[in-house]
Amino acid sequence: MKNPVFLALADAARTQEAVTLGIITGVKGSSPQKLGAKAVFHNDGRIQGTLGGGCLEAEIQQRAIQALRTNRPETFELLLDHDFGWDDGLICGGKVFGLILPRAQEAGAQFWQELAERASTVRWGVQADFSISRLSHTEAFDESDCESSRTSPCPLPVGWGESGRKPGEGLDESVREITPNDSLGHESTGWLYLETVTPPCALWIAGAGHIAQAVAPLAVQLDFQVTVFDDRPALANHDFFPQDVTIRADVWERLLAEPPPAAPSFALIVTRGHRHDALVLRDWIHKDFKFLGMIGSSRKARTIFEHFIAEGLATPDDLKRVACPVGITIQSQSVTEIAVSIMAQFIDKRAEALRGDESTETSPELDFAGRKNSTLP
Repeated sequence: MKNPVFLALADAARTQEAVTLGIITGVKGSSPQKLGAKAVFHNDGRIQGTLGGGCLEAEIQQRAIQALRTNRPETFELLLDHDFGWDDGLICGGKVFGLILPRAQEAGAQFWQELAERASTVRWGVQADFSISRLSHTEAFDESDCESSRTSPCPLPVGWGESGRKPGEGLDESVREITPNDSLGHESTGWLYLETVTPPCALWIAGAGHIAQAVAPLAVQLDFQVTVFDDRPALANHDFFPQDVTIRADVWERLLAEPPPAAPSFALIVTRGHRHDALVLRDWIHKDFKFLGMIGSSRKARTIFEHFIAEGLATPDDLKRVACPVGITIQSQSVTEIAVSIMAQFIDKRAEALRGDESTETSPELDFAGRKNSTLP
């Protein structure tokens, strides 16, 4: 899924429309948006993206339009207390820090389009003089110079700085290695904001039936790169799936030979029956998926798992990686509700994987006699 804020900036660069980019660079306590939230503010009042809505966004919008008139970037620090947000119901009690960058489109259509496409890892940031650029391979960077907490603000200087450069001037076209997460820089590093833009996580779905047809578009909206596999071309096509979904229609022997992508990958098995589910699971359980879910009952899981162990197709440790039944418990009945339940679990597992959580627990975990494991909470 392409980043809509970066796309808006690329479009503004192509049409030579002056816009302001707002970024949340720090959060303390509760707030309506997280670190790294962005919005593009147009002179006619349009907003693409969001910094949290309500009075917070209205205040930043006012400053953003004023910055377009003066051509002066600035930092902001807003306390979301009773006095600030009562009328709009925004009394989170936290504090947000951020940047207002007029004429951000001047970084160039190619620069913003590359960030929007997310085809590869790109690291970019806002320097102390408010210029926007990539990070250079040749620049020295000490990881300890960044805040260890993603929610800790850092002091941000106000003004253009000694260089007097406007955003986008003198862009460095190389990319250098920094921490894997978005991070805030101190004044001493020369960066006000640093971000790593990475390709989306992959979600492979085995089966093109009604569950897959409900899950796939939802997963695309939730920023997964979705690929659907099925041996039925009549179902595995874009009449049933959005254009953003990659379709693989072939015999299962060829489909299962495909290696997972380099990006962190997740898998869901929802074929037309137990036999095909087991066929896919036999191969996918040995692929390096961060999480693997399979539709079905606890009885189905027990039957397939016991068969796999008896035939030496997988070990008990291998099978602990499989969530079956897949999805969180929300008393789902309809196909759409089942899709929501499934994707809620995948969102949670993606968050675990991206923050380096090594937990392999599935929910619920069954022993191979079909009893709920009493050692789990």
